[in-house]
Amino acid sequence: MPIWVWVAVGGAIGAISRYLVATFVQKTLAVAFPAGTMAVNVIGSFIIGLAFYYSINFWVHSPHLKALIIVGFLGAFTTFSSYSLDTVNLLMEGESLKALIYVIATNFLCFIATISGLWIARTIHNL
Repeated sequence: MPIWVWVAVGGAIGAISRYLVATFVQKTLAVAFPAGTMAVNVIGSFIIGLAFYYSINFWVHSPHLKALIIVGFLGAFTTFSSYSLDTVNLLMEGESLKALIYVIATNFLCFIATISGLWIARTIHNL
């Protein structure tokens, strides 16, 4: 089976899981704060830490498992986990300044991108 099929299966499971977990947390806490999204990002970051450890120590010869869990499932569950892993990898390589720049730039640029997308959508909608 092609590796992209593993990514697709993991992605489908991850997307459904994201919806279920985020909705459950948000409804359970019933707060005016994106707790569901934050929970998904924290859980996903924790899982990618576990998965990364296993991928470099035990799944070395199993690219399909890596594709299913890390790229597919976690890619759909939360991209924040990939962002966290990239930051940790920079720190593990002794690139503290690059890690700091990456964190600041990613947060700033994603915030600006979100505002820009919203502004463009509103502008187009109001034409």
